[in-house]
Amino acid sequence: MGDHMSDVPLLLVDGHGLLWRAEFGFPTRVLSRDRSRDITGGFGFMALLRVAIRSELPAPPEVIVVFDGEHGVAGRRALDPAYKAHRPADEAALAPIRTLPDVKRALEVVGVPWVEFDDAEADDVIATLAAAAGPDRDVWVMASDRDFYQLVTDRIRVLNTAMHPGCRVIGPKEIEARYGVAPRRWCDRVALVGDPSDGIAGVRGIGTKTAARLLEGGLGIEDLPDSDRLTGRAGRLVREHFAQVLTWRDMVRLRTDLVVSLLPCGHPASDLPKPAEVMTALDLW
Repeated sequence: MGDHMSDVPLLLVDGHGLLWRAEFGFPTRVLSRDRSRDITGGFGFMALLRVAIRSELPAPPEVIVVFDGEHGVAGRRALDPAYKAHRPADEAALAPIRTLPDVKRALEVVGVPWVEFDDAEADDVIATLAAAAGPDRDVWVMASDRDFYQLVTDRIRVLNTAMHPGCRVIGPKEIEARYGVAPRRWCDRVALVGDPSDGIAGVRGIGTKTAARLLEGGLGIEDLPDSDRLTGRAGRLVREHFAQVLTWRDMVRLRTDLVVSLLPCGHPASDLPKPAEVMTALDLW
C-alpha cells in the first residue's frame, strides 16, 4: 500500500443501519413534489451520509457502503435460533427494504460503491474491509451497532452520528471508560451480559459491572475458570452457562476473512451533491 492510500481515510457505512435511521429517525417526512411518493428513506440516507462526510471526517474519505445479504444471518442462527429472530417484519418495519433499490441507484449516480453479498452480514464484510485497509490507514465505521466496538483500535473508530456532537467518534478510550473493557474483550462482555438487539440472552444475573470485574485486566472468558474470579453467585452462574457463553462469544465475533469482490482502492469520493439533486437525477423528486 502506497503512502497516498494511507493518507485517505476509509469510511465504511453500515447501509441497512443508515437506511433504517433515515426512514424512522429523520425529523420530517419528505414527499415528492407532486406529493405522490414518500422518499424519506432515500433522501434521508443521502443527507445523513453527506453531512457525516462533510462535518465529521478530517479529510475527504474513500467511501464504501455495505448492505446485509438476504441470507446473511443463517450462519449465526445455526448456532442459536434466537439470533435476530425477534426483529419485526410487519409492513411498516419493511418500508426501508422497499427503498433499498432507490438508495443503491442513488449511490451509483454519485459514484459511491456499494457491496452486498447474499450469504454475508454487512458486519462481517465491514470487518473484512477494515482489516484489508492495512495497519497504517485510518478507518471509520459509520454505524450505530455496538458490535463494531470489537474492531476499534487506535486507527479504527466507530462513527455514530445519531449521538450528540462531541460524542460521535468512539475509540478505545471511550469504550473502556463507558464499559470497563478494552475493545478486544467486547465480545466476551456481550457474551456475559447479552445483547437484546441481536437476540443474545447472556447470563441472567450477570450485569455490566460484574462483567467488567470478571474481565478486568484483559482476561477473556476462557481465562476465568483458572482465575480466582468465579466466586459466589456470579461465579456459579458463569460456570453453569460456560459452554453457552463461549457459543455466544463466537456469534458476536465478526469475521475478517471473507472473500470480497471489492477492496479499498485509496481514492477519495467526490463531494456528494445535495440530496434533492440526487432525487431529481433519479426522477423521484
